Amino acid sequence: MKKHLVKLSMLALAVALIGTPAIVRAQDTGTNAPAGTEAPVKKKKGGALPFHGKVASVDTTANTVTVGKLTLNVTEKTKIKKDGQAGTISDVTVGEAIKGAYKKGTDGKLTAVSISIGEAPKKAAN
Repeated sequence: MKKHLVKLSMLALAVALIGTPAIVRAQDTGTNAPAGTEAPVKKKKGGALPFHGKVASVDTTANTVTVGKLTLNVTEKTKIKKDGQAGTISDVTVGEAIKGAYKKGTDGKLTAVSISIGEAPKKAAN
């Protein structure tokens, strides 16, 4: 009888030890996002979103530049650089590679914060 009681106690202890991690995992409230959600696009400093690509169109009258599916409004606050020097919207040409950052306004319009014209210089191999 004593042997059965010892075996039963050992079995109960083993079940308790095996089952505890499953209970703890079920209660885990980790910070991982639920499955099926996408990570948000990383914003640049100041809440701006990055963009890059080839220029599809430029409208100097409306002050807009289209890159891919993005039509960006260019304002007097937009910082434009070409070859490291200050530039203007008239320096942007169709088919040219540009990159930069933009913000989405409350009205839904996309405003360019910065535009860098041309390909990034290649780093010299050591």
